[in-house]
Amino acid sequence: MTTGLASNLLQGKRVLITGGGTGLGKSMGQRFMELGADLVICGRRMRVLEDTASEFEKQFGRSVQILSCDVRSSEQVEEMFDSIWSRGPIDVLVNNAAGNFVAQTHRLSARAIDSILGICLHGGAYCTVAAGRRWIEAEKPGVVLSILTLSALMGAPFTVPSAMAKAGVEAMTKSLAVEWGPKNIRLVAVAPGSFPTEGATSRLRPATSTAPDHSGIPLRRPGKHSELANLCAFLVSDLASYITGETIIIDGGSRYLGGSRGGAMQMLQWSDDDWDRQRAAMPDQKKSG
Repeated sequence: MTTGLASNLLQGKRVLITGGGTGLGKSMGQRFMELGADLVICGRRMRVLEDTASEFEKQFGRSVQILSCDVRSSEQVEEMFDSIWSRGPIDVLVNNAAGNFVAQTHRLSARAIDSILGICLHGGAYCTVAAGRRWIEAEKPGVVLSILTLSALMGAPFTVPSAMAKAGVEAMTKSLAVEWGPKNIRLVAVAPGSFPTEGATSRLRPATSTAPDHSGIPLRRPGKHSELANLCAFLVSDLASYITGETIIIDGGSRYLGGSRGGAMQMLQWSDDDWDRQRAAMPDQKKSG
């Protein structure tokens, strides 16, 4: 990969990525290792983590620490951080674990709402506080990078719990940037536009859609994972040592056209039958909704 980033940009830095076994988390982890970082990844599916770690170890010749953790549980988060710190502290935390699906908000159950808030908001807070406490006690600098969504900044129909949760994470980023700044701990966030992943696409694309619509993106294409990973690598590196409390938007300009929301505009016209078909196409949503 040809970029302006030095190949040793993250040399000597230990990075934890939540939800690091798949999707954007995996892409960031791969790029961070290319730039010299030591990687720790966590998630709920151990087999997925093992496969990703094995792939990276073969590619880079360095081990990857993996931990099974449901970030919705503060007890599991604390156990995970104790296990990580037993091998040595991390330098960077990436709050990447997320959950989302499209649904009519008035039909959401409390369980469905809690599921999204638990992963995105509570999980992000639990991990951030766990890392921050340990850094502060050891008088060690650190960086927290949180992956948000455009809906957290602009609002969006049919993904309200995710928008609420990620907006809370942005408020945490700004608040702790001030509170922890004197401790030499930076907090930054990235709000991606359209960066397709297998999991998110299956949950968020309307069941009636046959092809992605990029007409709401001025660059007329989705983002590449490498583009997001390079931005995140810069933000957690020492090159960005004077940036804190900021959310960087990387969306191909879609927010200037109201966001890439052709699907949402279509769903505003849906009948109850259309929504029933959407729910039937998403069995994971039926279980939590």
